Amino acid sequence: MEFLVASAVGMLTAAGIYLILRQRTFPVILGLSLLSYAVNVFIFAAGRLATNAPPILNKYADVPYSDPLPQALVLTAIVISFGMTAVVVMIALGAYLSARTDRVNMTDDATNTGDEA
Repeated sequence: MEFLVASAVGMLTAAGIYLILRQRTFPVILGLSLLSYAVNVFIFAAGRLATNAPPILNKYADVPYSDPLPQALVLTAIVISFGMTAVVVMIALGAYLSARTDRVNMTDDATNTGDEA
């Protein structure tokens, strides 16, 4: 199970970096989202992968438990990432409407001619 989670984190990170390097606003937003998902899975896995273990400590019995702190951190990070994604989408939409192009790294030539290549 650790290999599967590590592979998922690696694939999400690779896809996120690839999309960020595309220099278009929508792929950049998707890449940032994939990177945030990769970080969330990594933080969640850092708390030890345990199946069928409750996130509650039992002081009367020595039973396995999963650490609740990474779960709380990931839930908080998910909420913050949704908010940041909404802000980035609004900024990208405003930039697209004002510049008439969705390129991230614009030059003066691209803005004057409207070239999107």
